[in-house]
Amino acid sequence: MTQTDFFNISDLLTDEQRLVQQSVRDFSDREIRPVIEDLAQKAEFPRYLISKFGELGVFGPTIPVEYGGGGLDYTSYGLMCQEIERGDSGMRSTVSVQSSLVMWPIYAFGSEEQKRKYLPKLATGEWLGCFGLTEPDHGSNPGGMKTHLMKTAGGYLLNGSKMWISNAPFADVAVVWARNEEGRVQGVLVERGMDGFTTPEIHNKWSLRASATGELVFDNVYIPAGNLLWGDVGLKAALQCLDKARYGIAWGAIGAAIDCYETAVKYAAERIQFDKPIGAFQLTQKKLAEMLTEITKAQLLAWRLGQLMDAGKATTVQISMAKRNNVDMALHTAREARQILGAMGITGEYPIMRHMMNLESVVTYEGTHDIHLLILGAEITGISAFK
Repeated sequence: MTQTDFFNISDLLTDEQRLVQQSVRDFSDREIRPVIEDLAQKAEFPRYLISKFGELGVFGPTIPVEYGGGGLDYTSYGLMCQEIERGDSGMRSTVSVQSSLVMWPIYAFGSEEQKRKYLPKLATGEWLGCFGLTEPDHGSNPGGMKTHLMKTAGGYLLNGSKMWISNAPFADVAVVWARNEEGRVQGVLVERGMDGFTTPEIHNKWSLRASATGELVFDNVYIPAGNLLWGDVGLKAALQCLDKARYGIAWGAIGAAIDCYETAVKYAAERIQFDKPIGAFQLTQKKLAEMLTEITKAQLLAWRLGQLMDAGKATTVQISMAKRNNVDMALHTAREARQILGAMGITGEYPIMRHMMNLESVVTYEGTHDIHLLILGAEITGISAFK
């Protein structure tokens, strides 16, 4: 038992899952943690890590091997997300977008030709992808989207824009959701270089500073008919992608919380005030005890959700609950850890403030905290608060 595996959850994992977790943890310790504070201060996205992520196998780990994926289970994917976000939420966002929001919809809704063309390049990191659902005027209400497709000779014209898109500035392909002429939501694959397609970067962020965020702008972009995702049409197809991403976030947030907690434990043992370590004071011990308790509860929730995902039984509401709870837990843990570190908690010498700022985005994207409360509330009461 380690202090951050207080209920011996590793005993519930297979040998392969433990190997996956250790491999990604080693990668995070070697490739992310030594450089991430400097990258965050500079607001710089480490593009060189994309190919390394591909070599590690964290892009599309649940996609079948025949398409370049890892052929692994969802618990392994969750553990990957946890260890990457232990390094940085922005790096986990890159992985989540590539795996859950780009590769998965191409696999689930794409043609065989599309799968063969895109998935192997995305799996190796040769190509980077992004996911366009959120619009400037439609975030929590994606059903109000204005981006639209119109039929033209041999294909379609795409017009509109998307906002707050991770990976957008450097993406080679975008999975974009737009309304067709029948008013149905349709997925399309938009490639960099298509006339009228631009991806302006969003600057001056206080959160996810090492992650590249931008807009997707479509000005009469010609989309060949072969670039439409015909496997499913309707908003529910896009929302299925969000289920997969939210699942990864539920695990990933635990990694950020663990890093904050472990930092606070170490600092509390070393920082001397009133002639003794601050870890000797009751209020510090209270904070640490509550942090470990909440991390453990989140781990158990994520592990059980992983079992349900692997069995094909996890519901949207179960995934929603785990995302909301675990991110909220991580944000609270970061704030408590910052209190323990005092003034040092705001400096780049420690990861606390970076995690805290990152989690302010994580608690909002893929469904805000309040929206997830209402998803569960509708399940409990049978009454939707959205209408």
